[in-house]
Amino acid sequence: MTDDIGTDASTDASTPTVTTGQDLPIPDYDHLPVGSLGHRIRSLEADELAVLVAYEQEHGARVPVLAVLDARLQELADGAEPSAGDAAGLAPEQAPPPSGGSPASPATVGPPQNPPSHGDPTNPSQPRG
Repeated sequence: MTDDIGTDASTDASTPTVTTGQDLPIPDYDHLPVGSLGHRIRSLEADELAVLVAYEQEHGARVPVLAVLDARLQELADGAEPSAGDAAGLAPEQAPPPSGGSPASPATVGPPQNPPSHGDPTNPSQPRG
């Protein structure tokens, strides 16, 4: 009888281990929406995708993200070529920095509003008991 205590069947020497987000092929990977992730990984090679899969499994293990990454790995295994482009390029899903101050100011505040008559006990038109 063999004793398997202390062995981890999920550890594989070929699986890359990534401990920080700085080592990833896509900057700000953790902040990318799932919808744009599929477009951002099109230019990555299989080994770079394996790094993302390992990082995701270690940190978030988000099922939709892993499904997108696994689907792309399967496409590459079936003969798809990485597309041209830069996964670290500009991210259109990020809002641009604010251009200035807020247009709201004390000068643009609306007129004061009276509370509804059915909820204010100081309203003279409300009946008293």
